[in-house]
Amino acid sequence: MSRNKDRLGAHTPEPAEAPTQAVEKAFDPLSFVAPTDFVELPSKGNYPEGHPLCGKEVVEIRYMTAKEEDILSSQTLLKKGIAIERMLQSLIIDKNIKVEELLVGDRNAMIIAARISGYGNLYQTQVGCPSCGARTRVDFDLRQQQIDESQTSEELSLIKLDNGNFSCKMPFSKFNVEFKLLNGIDEQTLSKLAIDKKKRKMLESGLTDQFKRTIVAIEGHRDSTIISKYVDNMPTLDSRHLKACYKLAAPDVTIKQHFECGSCGHAQEMEVPFNTDFFWPDR
Repeated sequence: MSRNKDRLGAHTPEPAEAPTQAVEKAFDPLSFVAPTDFVELPSKGNYPEGHPLCGKEVVEIRYMTAKEEDILSSQTLLKKGIAIERMLQSLIIDKNIKVEELLVGDRNAMIIAARISGYGNLYQTQVGCPSCGARTRVDFDLRQQQIDESQTSEELSLIKLDNGNFSCKMPFSKFNVEFKLLNGIDEQTLSKLAIDKKKRKMLESGLTDQFKRTIVAIEGHRDSTIISKYVDNMPTLDSRHLKACYKLAAPDVTIKQHFECGSCGHAQEMEVPFNTDFFWPDR
């Protein structure tokens, strides 16, 4: 019987060996998915159509890793003043989002979230007393943050426009001024302008330079020459009004904590300072 089976080829073949070597190569005992976090955007997605964050209320970023620590410790990037921007760009999941195009408040929210993921929510730093100047160590809890959304105001005649910009009426000149919110590109431009003027020993003009960057139209006129002429001759009443309107319109994240000076006893609510030890706590 067994010989008939052999002739007919009916015998059961030996089971093939399992590809254990291939399985072993595919298995990585140290592989894991880096955790991510969803950061609430103070702007609530107030970006132009076509922007990857238009209408989005959150953005997904990775937790900090040793790769980001390398970026933050790069002397080349630190000298150029772009280490934090490069670090944030590395953390953002959607690579269509460019850090330099982020509104300042949204970028601040991401910076705080990145710092928490890398070094924890406790931020220990030295602050100067506003009254006597004495230096005191303060422990800030970075999770105790407040989202300040854009606001409008009838009292200040501040309204939000359909294009995402804002408009207000100046109290002295009675001009209707349209202004935009500053992003990373604007901040870099203003910073380079300030450095250039300092090198040339020119008079500092940070406020007027910012006004020229943020104002996009005056009474419907969008010519930069007209805007510059108005800003250079702007009455103080108009200047103070525009600063108040911009502060209300600009979304941001703030962290405040009770402060009491051990030297003079002065007490007040203090906003967290972004000192050099914010991302470099061991320095």
